[in-house]
Amino acid sequence: MHFKTSSLSLSLSLPTHINFKHINILFSTSSFHSLCSSTTFPKEKHTHTHTHTHPTPPLPPLMMHNTSCLNIPPMVQPFDNHDYSFLSRRCIWVNGPVIVGAGPSGLAVGSCLKEQGAPFIILERANCIASLWQNRTYDRLKLHLPKQFCQLPNFPFPDGFPEYPSKYQFISYLESYAKHFGINPQFNETVQSAKYDETFGLWRVKTISTSSSNPGEVEYICRWLVVATGENAEKVVPEFEGLDEFGGRVMHACDYRSGESFHGKRVLVVGCGNSGMEVSLDLCNHNASPSMVVRSSVHVLPRELLGKSTFELAVLLMKWFSIGVVDKMLLILARLILGNLEKYGLKRPSIGPLQLKNTAGKTPVLDIGALKKIRSGEIKVVPGIKRFFNGGVELVNGDSFEIDSVVLATGYRSNVPSWLKENDFFSGDGIPKNPFPNGWKGKAGLYAVGFTRRGLSGASFDAISVAHDIAKSWKEETKQKKKSVAARHRRCISHF
Repeated sequence: MHFKTSSLSLSLSLPTHINFKHINILFSTSSFHSLCSSTTFPKEKHTHTHTHTHPTPPLPPLMMHNTSCLNIPPMVQPFDNHDYSFLSRRCIWVNGPVIVGAGPSGLAVGSCLKEQGAPFIILERANCIASLWQNRTYDRLKLHLPKQFCQLPNFPFPDGFPEYPSKYQFISYLESYAKHFGINPQFNETVQSAKYDETFGLWRVKTISTSSSNPGEVEYICRWLVVATGENAEKVVPEFEGLDEFGGRVMHACDYRSGESFHGKRVLVVGCGNSGMEVSLDLCNHNASPSMVVRSSVHVLPRELLGKSTFELAVLLMKWFSIGVVDKMLLILARLILGNLEKYGLKRPSIGPLQLKNTAGKTPVLDIGALKKIRSGEIKVVPGIKRFFNGGVELVNGDSFEIDSVVLATGYRSNVPSWLKENDFFSGDGIPKNPFPNGWKGKAGLYAVGFTRRGLSGASFDAISVAHDIAKSWKEETKQKKKSVAARHRRCISHF
C-alpha cells in the first residue's frame, strides 16, 4: 500500500488477507494504536494526497512523529503536554509465522519453512538452542531410541555417530542443523502472552527481551503462530509435607549433572521413570546409596529385544498387528528376559506400554543397567512418601530412615497455559486436545509442534505438516513478494 503526504512517500507492509475496506479501521488513530499497544494518541489533522484509486486513510500519527530515523524533520510536532515514553517500546510486524521455542521442534519447523521459501522468526527465552538438552539434562544421558528415529527433517545424523548418540553428540547435531539451514533464533526473548486479535485477524505476541544489547518489551504482530515449546518446558515439583524442614540438599533432576558430588551420600530419588532410573544408576556408579521411590506402577522393558531396539521392533510389528497385540508380545518377551519384577517393588500397569504412552503420555522405562543394581540391592526400591522430617523421610508403609539428599525425578510439563490466551486448541494441561496425527493445526493460524507424545519422530512429522500448510497460505497471501518497509522508527518496525 502506498501513501503520499507532502514531500514524504511511505510504503506500508500489511497482511494481504485484510480487505481494503478495513484499512481505514486499521489505520484510524485509535485502532492502529490499539493494535500496536494500549497507548492512546492525540488526534491530529493532516493534509495529504494519494495515488491509489481507493480512498486513502490518514497516515498514522505514530509514523509521522517518528521520522528522525528517516533523516527528515517531523511534519507534525507533538503536543508539549503529552507523554511520549511509549515510543521506546517496539512493535514488530513479522511477514510470516512466529515460532515460539528453539528446541528440536522449533528448529524442525524452521528448516521446513526454509525449504518452502517462507520467512519466519523463532523466539527463544534462553540464550541457546535446545536449552533443555544443554542446560537441564544429566551428563550420562543418551538418546533412548536409535538415531534413525530421532533425526530431524532433511538432515540425517553423521555416519560416525553411534546408534544411541550421547547428549553432547545430539547437541552438536542440532547446532549443525541450525547452521546448515541458516536458522538464527531471537534469544533471550521470553513470551509473556500470545493472543489472537479477532478485529484484525492477527496474532499479538508480547515478549520481554533480556538481551543486554536491546532489553525491554517487544510485541510481535503476525498472521501465524507456531507453538513449539514442547511437552517438557517446565519442571514438575510436587509438594511434600515437611520438605522445608528436611534440612538436606534438595534438587530437581533438571539440575542434576552427575553423582560425583554425592559420593558416600544417602540419596532419595523421587520417581521411577527413565530419569529416576538413570539418576539412581549414576549415583550407584559414584558410590552413593540411592533409594528410589516407586509410588505407582511402571513398565520396564529391555532397551533391545531379539537383536533390535525395542522401539524398532514395536514399529515393525505394528505393520501387521494391532497395538494391543504388540503390547502383549512386548510384555511376554520382557517377562522372559527380565523376569518377574513385582518382587522388587516394580508392578506393571494393567494397560500395555504402547497404549499407555498413547493415552496418558507415560513413557515406558528402557532399562540400561538399573535393574541389575535393583536386584543386587544397590538401588533400594521404596513406596510413596508420607512426610519428610529433619534429616530423614517417613514412607506410607510406616518405615522411616535417614537421608542426606533428595533428587526429584518428578518429570516435566507444558507451559503453554501460562502464556497462550486460547481455550479451543490446547487443553488445560497444555497439550493439543486432538491426538496424533491431528493435533498440529488449530484455528486462526495457530499450530503446534512437539506435543505428539511420540518423541522426536512425532515432532518431525508435525513440523513437515505445519510448514507445508503455512507456506501454502503464505505464498497465496503474499504471492511471494516481499513488502517494502513503510517507516522505520523506534516503536513500529516492519520485519522480514
